[in-house]
Amino acid sequence: MLDESKPLYIAVAEQIEDGILDGTHPEDSPVPSTNELAVFLRINPATAGKGLNLLADAGVLVKRRGVGMFVAPGAIARLRQRRRDDFSDTYLVPLMREAAHLGIEPRELIEMMETLR
Repeated sequence: MLDESKPLYIAVAEQIEDGILDGTHPEDSPVPSTNELAVFLRINPATAGKGLNLLADAGVLVKRRGVGMFVAPGAIARLRQRRRDDFSDTYLVPLMREAAHLGIEPRELIEMMETLR
């Protein structure tokens, strides 16, 4: 399912990224075509193409002329590093801000996280 809080082409790109990270799309394997994505997700093919091109521009996908788009070698490491770099700003900063508003100390947060394992 696509995240409707984001532009569709970004949600398409993130869905493909998730598939790469979870092994659905291994490195050097093909990803669904623009038209396949458009039909499956019920979106405009131009939107699907924009999402795929975003990943190609980032070096996550490579275009093989006449064949399609494939997961680039090293894509998993590249995606993990980018998501790790973004993790603090995306998740930890808002978490710490909300915890401060609620009077939750950092050690309490750690205890909460440990109970979720």
